Amino acid sequence: MFDFSSSKPTVLIIDDTPENLTLMYQLLKDDYKVKGANGGERGLTLAETANPDLILLDIMMPEIDGYQVCQQLKSNPATSDIPIIFLTAKAERVDEHKGLKLGAVDYITKPINPEVVKARVKTHVSLKVASDILKDKNQVLEQEVERRTNEALRQKEELHAIQDVSIYAMISLAETRDNETGNHIKRTQAYIKRLAEQLRQNSRYVSELTDDFIALLYKSAPLHDIGKIGIPDNILQKEGSLTDDEFRVMKTHTTIGYEAIKNAEKVCGQPMKFLTVAKEIAYSHHERWDGEGYPLGLAGEQIPLSARLMAIADVYDALISKRVYKPAFSHSDAVNIIVSGKGTQFDPTIIDAFAEITDELDAIAQEYTN
Repeated sequence: MFDFSSSKPTVLIIDDTPENLTLMYQLLKDDYKVKGANGGERGLTLAETANPDLILLDIMMPEIDGYQVCQQLKSNPATSDIPIIFLTAKAERVDEHKGLKLGAVDYITKPINPEVVKARVKTHVSLKVASDILKDKNQVLEQEVERRTNEALRQKEELHAIQDVSIYAMISLAETRDNETGNHIKRTQAYIKRLAEQLRQNSRYVSELTDDFIALLYKSAPLHDIGKIGIPDNILQKEGSLTDDEFRVMKTHTTIGYEAIKNAEKVCGQPMKFLTVAKEIAYSHHERWDGEGYPLGLAGEQIPLSARLMAIADVYDALISKRVYKPAFSHSDAVNIIVSGKGTQFDPTIIDAFAEITDELDAIAQEYTN
């Protein structure tokens, strides 16, 4: 085995003839670190341990010939990228074709022309070194992309966590004012999600009610009554009916909620989809299909879809829940009341979807009982 300066590219010569090994060593030693193997098996071992930049391979060798060596080198992941030049006395076109088909990058016949050999070795070593540099750069780039992707995912998870904490902090504050429980939040979230999924069966809503949008509905729904924070206790917790003046104050919870979420969005410094949906729900879930709702008197599809869905989910839960001003209605009575509002208070298409899943909504209500 021959060895030369480690700072140079490495060329491995595999040839069973000592004179050929010596000749090639003398020819290449000034420009390359040269290693030699006097047989195929030894060559295979050196190729894997020395990781050469190029292999010069004889074909006619005992025990295992050059074609077999080439085949094994190309089938081994550790050596498959090493360029191979056949250096042989087999000058027939069929032999050259066979060698190239096995994966060799070049084919030089003996007797050699030293300048031709040096030129071809230089070309293929340069290509290999350039390929290795590019591969290393690609690996570095892939690692950087992976690092940035992981960082973006981490930041996204942190943002979601902050959103969730902020939502539930605001909700908890609202609950201290309204005597509603966390189960009301869970129920209305589950209602609106299931209602949206059912409405998606209608071809008109397939494109709008994507999985992502339904997830936004689920996350935003708890903020629908956040504006009740701004309603005085004597109105919010009044056991009897509200006077006209008190009801006018109560209706402002939609605007208060909208402004609160809008201010939160400003603090974030950029639009956020779930806050956009939350604003729609908080502001418009008391609008009516016939235009007799509040705060703007919107009618029909002027009302955002998110708010039309929330309206039914909220009213259903309000009906089946005991409040300071009323007893709880039965599930069947609540369903009948809501269905009777089809085309007046509620979107008729959503009511049709609601009617198909009332048993499921009842099951949700039972799962999250106060």
